Amino acid sequence: MEETYLLNVEGVKKKILHGGQGELPKLQDGSKITFHFQTLKDDFERTVIDDSREAGIPMEIIVGKMFKLEIWETLLSSMRAGEVAEFWCDAIHTGMYALVSRGMRRIAEGRDPLEGQKHRCGMGNMFDYHSTGYDDLDELQRTPQPLIFIMELFRVEEPSAYKRDTWAMSKEEKLAAVPVLHREGNRLVLRKEFGQAAEKYQEAVICLRNLQAKEKPWEEGWLKLESLVTPLVLNYCQCQLELGEYYEVLEHTTELLQKHNDNAKAYFKRAKAHAAVWNEREAREDFLRVAHLDPSMAAAVKKELKQLGERMRKKHVEDRKRYQGLFQPPRG
Repeated sequence: MEETYLLNVEGVKKKILHGGQGELPKLQDGSKITFHFQTLKDDFERTVIDDSREAGIPMEIIVGKMFKLEIWETLLSSMRAGEVAEFWCDAIHTGMYALVSRGMRRIAEGRDPLEGQKHRCGMGNMFDYHSTGYDDLDELQRTPQPLIFIMELFRVEEPSAYKRDTWAMSKEEKLAAVPVLHREGNRLVLRKEFGQAAEKYQEAVICLRNLQAKEKPWEEGWLKLESLVTPLVLNYCQCQLELGEYYEVLEHTTELLQKHNDNAKAYFKRAKAHAAVWNEREAREDFLRVAHLDPSMAAAVKKELKQLGERMRKKHVEDRKRYQGLFQPPRG
């Protein structure tokens, strides 16, 4: 029979399902813990809420960095490498699970875990947004309850033993990473590896956006970071143009122009995306706006407008032939 016992923490019970090896880990700020987990409701069906195995990769958390379910560090510190254990945790420890799960799900979806959050405490963010975006988590947010965590610990790495994910870096580490990522992106563009370059630019933007979330919009600190974001977004959009992801370009350039409506380069890239998806009127408007904002780009605009006109004329001829064929009466 599996033995159930109490940790030295109120409202927590542990059951070892499979023994581990070695000594208990010594956690410190910056240590990376790699493990699989399953979260279940404490109901008759033991309803599964989250399962890291469904994402295909283990969960990783950085001790003391941007992870607000502190009880998990306590649970994992009681485990040895290779151990599988089941923990029952009272509601006093699980009230923040909905917000934490939201971030984990965003990471699994390839999104920024802090996307949309204001610089406030976790509970304040809950009240700001009312919904996590996931129905099952909204239920937990409304009625915190005991949860069961089944964890399998793989390893604990010291801070110097691994490369930090950018979202888990400190402010200083993020600022230092941005120019490195920018240079790597530029190098990949020269090699015409546009997909990988776009990833570098995107990673740098995420670093800066996370820092901006801690600043007041349009004040000095926010503006300094925005001046670093803008060229990275433009480089990202250029890569997406090369890759044929025109609607991605339309989305990001439009978002950029909502804040900086005098950016000629953003209009130029958006115009090219409009032209590529046959939005003739929008493309012409954006190209003319470019020439107005930056006369030095007038020659490039003239060339693009000529190409746009030729493409549209060719398309109209092809469409006319196609429609004529549709309405020809059958012979005989």
